[in-house]
Amino acid sequence: MKYGVLGDIHGNITALELAVSRLGALGARHFISVGDVVGYGAAPQECIEVLRGLGAHVVQGNHDAAVAGTLELTYFNQYAKDAALWTRGRLNSQEVAWLHGLPLAIELEHCAVAHGSFHQPERFDYILGTEDAEPSLDALRQRVCFVGHSHVPITVLRLKESSGRTAYSPETYLDLAECERALVNVGSVGQPRDEDPRTTFALFDSEAGSVEIFREEYDIEREASRIRRAGLPTMLADRLYLGI
Repeated sequence: MKYGVLGDIHGNITALELAVSRLGALGARHFISVGDVVGYGAAPQECIEVLRGLGAHVVQGNHDAAVAGTLELTYFNQYAKDAALWTRGRLNSQEVAWLHGLPLAIELEHCAVAHGSFHQPERFDYILGTEDAEPSLDALRQRVCFVGHSHVPITVLRLKESSGRTAYSPETYLDLAECERALVNVGSVGQPRDEDPRTTFALFDSEAGSVEIFREEYDIEREASRIRRAGLPTMLADRLYLGI
């Protein structure tokens, strides 16, 4: 079974539509979102509509929770806070209810999904290295878990041949047959932060036991213009060109 895995979308409909199209061409018939569907970008309604239309498995990210009113904005920077408040005013009650009802983590037949850490998804912790990943790897029952939050694609794993050691890899192709457990950050569809502005998405083939991360150029100017027209902070548009 082939799954399209979508990292932090953040209201970027142009990047999302491209990612879904490319993944469909690669054979994906099921879709997973690791959360942060909204926030920063100016097309939150459109992104929600796409995911609901796909019947995607979606977990709640911290920006989704903030817009839904279940996470305080205290620790958000001013740009994120402004975007969350703007998004609240943009969505209708059904869309807010959908965000509110998203689970913090899910376990599917072939994988697990969370936004930050899997073992304590309500904390929205970042997985930035091997030490951060240890508790989530310990808690996993499936071989692979997909996460996001940092917007940087990276895999933290334990190899079968050395299960007592946790390592990380920036490689874009992962053979799960070699892994005991793997925590795969699939990067960000709508706002990459690794100085590569191309949209990022992943294909998970449960039968082949593989995960591959892809990068594609998309029409950044279209989304940047949408952000400016919406009256959101111009920095949120400018950063799209830089991948930061």
